[in-house]
Amino acid sequence: MMKKIFLIVTLFCVTGAFAQTGSVKGFIYDKETGEPALFTNVILKGTTFGAATDINGFYAISKVPAGTYELMVTYLGYDTLVVDIDITPGKPLTKNLYLQPASITIQDIVVSAEKEEMKNQVHTAVVKISPRQIEKLPSVGAEVDIAQYIQVVPGVVFTGDQGGQLYIRGGAPIHNKVLLDGMTIYNPFHSIGMFSVFDTDLLLNADIYTGGFNAEYGGRISSIMDLRTRQGNKKKFSGKVSTNTFASRVLLEGPLKKFTEESPSSLTYALSVKHSYLEQTSKELYEYVDEDGLPFNFTDVYGKVSLTGESGNKFNVFGFNFTDRVNYQGTTDLEWSNGGGGATAVVVPSQSNSIIDFHVNFSDYEISMETSEIQPSTSSIRDFGFGLGVKSFIGKNEISFGFDFSSYATDYTFYNAYGFNVNHQQNTAEYSTFLQFKGQWGDLIVEPGVRLIYYASLGEPSLEPRLGMKYKISDNLRLKASGGFYSQNLIAANSQRSVVDLFYGFLSSPESLPASFRGEEVETKLQKAKHIVGGVEYDVNNRITVNFESYYKYMNPLININPNKRFGENTAFNDIPDILKTSYMFEQGDAYGFDLSLKYDYKRWYVWTVGSWGYVNRTGYFYDDLTQEAQLIEYPPHFDRRLSVNVLTSYTFGARLNWVVSMRWNYGSGLPFTSSVAYYESLSLNSMNDDYSNTTGDIGTIYGGVNERRLTAYHRLDLNVKRKFYLKGDAEIELVASLTNVYDRNNVFYVNRLANEVIYQLPILPSFGMTFKF
Repeated sequence: MMKKIFLIVTLFCVTGAFAQTGSVKGFIYDKETGEPALFTNVILKGTTFGAATDINGFYAISKVPAGTYELMVTYLGYDTLVVDIDITPGKPLTKNLYLQPASITIQDIVVSAEKEEMKNQVHTAVVKISPRQIEKLPSVGAEVDIAQYIQVVPGVVFTGDQGGQLYIRGGAPIHNKVLLDGMTIYNPFHSIGMFSVFDTDLLLNADIYTGGFNAEYGGRISSIMDLRTRQGNKKKFSGKVSTNTFASRVLLEGPLKKFTEESPSSLTYALSVKHSYLEQTSKELYEYVDEDGLPFNFTDVYGKVSLTGESGNKFNVFGFNFTDRVNYQGTTDLEWSNGGGGATAVVVPSQSNSIIDFHVNFSDYEISMETSEIQPSTSSIRDFGFGLGVKSFIGKNEISFGFDFSSYATDYTFYNAYGFNVNHQQNTAEYSTFLQFKGQWGDLIVEPGVRLIYYASLGEPSLEPRLGMKYKISDNLRLKASGGFYSQNLIAANSQRSVVDLFYGFLSSPESLPASFRGEEVETKLQKAKHIVGGVEYDVNNRITVNFESYYKYMNPLININPNKRFGENTAFNDIPDILKTSYMFEQGDAYGFDLSLKYDYKRWYVWTVGSWGYVNRTGYFYDDLTQEAQLIEYPPHFDRRLSVNVLTSYTFGARLNWVVSMRWNYGSGLPFTSSVAYYESLSLNSMNDDYSNTTGDIGTIYGGVNERRLTAYHRLDLNVKRKFYLKGDAEIELVASLTNVYDRNNVFYVNRLANEVIYQLPILPSFGMTFKF
């Protein structure tokens, strides 16, 4: 089978060699570091032939009439490069180029690669994030992190500083897929929600798709986060050492074989270690928060070795181990770990205008939670996967195709609020393939595609067409739209109706699901969704961009753990309603709304303002203890935040631009919750001989309408000041002072129902840090 696949790939790639016209391709690199220059404009001067480099720094310009041309490269912060080339019919020309950092200051350049890319890509419902942008954000704990930046992305709802999760345009966290160099990361965020498992300084690029994503991605019904790491320093040994009141971090990188223009092959390494000691330092620094300290600790280790050939082919091997631990007020003890590794390769066939990506990976994720009220819950998922993708350039058009395979084993033991145990173990596999085309005709860009996934454990295929379009009304005004069909097999190993739930486990869709929902037979055991997104991009000028998007997601069916379960599924409870016996339940839902953002990025100022308005609905069955009947209820889930506003501002100043002041203010309307109506004594009588008059029961709760009440609004102001000191050579020291929750807003974390006590999110938190870069 593999031989046939590679034969097809080879035949497809070499077809460019028989064309009557010629082509030029290659990689664009930073001359000083050897890093690829992403999204660089490469054109044949004086013609309409051109292309932009991809995430690897690769470009390809094909179907060019034979002749002599000037190949021109322009990129933000670099001197324009022009070289003479000769195009010969049927003989692809390879030209790798090296850009010199600009002799003029970066602040004087007004045309950005990001805006140029927006003109040539559909880019509906996607935000592209670079390390430079993340550094503009006020750093919580004096440490910048992509988790804090994602909270600013349009359509993202974040439910809290402690134990908070990300909900993207109506999807639950289980509906978001996070990829690191092609592999799935099952828990990318730590229990203290301001930190991810990733080292920001090792990130090359991050694409956040909030809906309507193309056929290249699959296996989730709401969103995709695609993160790519860079290679280690190709020229010299370098690194960063940082420490602050929350954590410490070490990053070391360098060449095992140095990169030069004369010999562009290289072998590099990168090693990153992060460790939090917040639980210990908070007892001294933040005693006013909790005398026992903030109970969050984590350790993240990531390593990568990269080989780059003279022609630009790349091979990377990486490994990681992420751990997290929470011991909350002696009531909850949670631990999780995620370890694994993999390899990626990028190959450019010499006789074609194509690029081939390959990845193989494995991981092992385990989580356990013990509470003072219920027995321990555990979940694990072991994953192995590999995939291949091919992209070919035909003039201004592109054709992409590929396949993915993943096999995973899930093992899950969970106790719900009624103390009832749910067990599930399963081995499953997913096979998928995709085909995608991007065509450009004048001012119209069309990107149709299709993805076919076969879920082996369920014996069920899913055919998923996708479509994206963009129309350029003028250089400054563009219309865009995208949509498609989506599916997934994994479900969350917790109740999606819990406002705060640190337990984040997984299981694949079980076969023992209810046969019907809302009186109709359910024909699939997959979770499915349909998306449609439309929007407008407007460049007010070279410095200000306004983006408006409206979206609708229809999700049916959704599969959740049944929070109503109180009895086993056996004949001893024939008279008990099914809603009290089944382990899983169906729901359906939709989400709709709009996002409006404005970005200003010029000279010393960076301003990004985002406003989101949205509705999220779910329809499912609840058991009413008063009527003792199952009721079909439409309700807002706990993450239905109607209004979100984020204002991010950064200003750079000083004679050497070594001072940075940044500010972020965010506002979120109140989240829904279910109120308590009354309490009663709940007796557990195990036999007919039990004497209820001498039995002491537990406190039971009678709840009000499902999520019919709302918490108070959430808002917070964060400030940050940075000062750099330049030392000999490239060495520098950076001092950081940050203030989180400046005006000490009491934002609700959760309410202890029995004690009638409100627990709040993080109060005002000052922090200090220092980074030494060499």
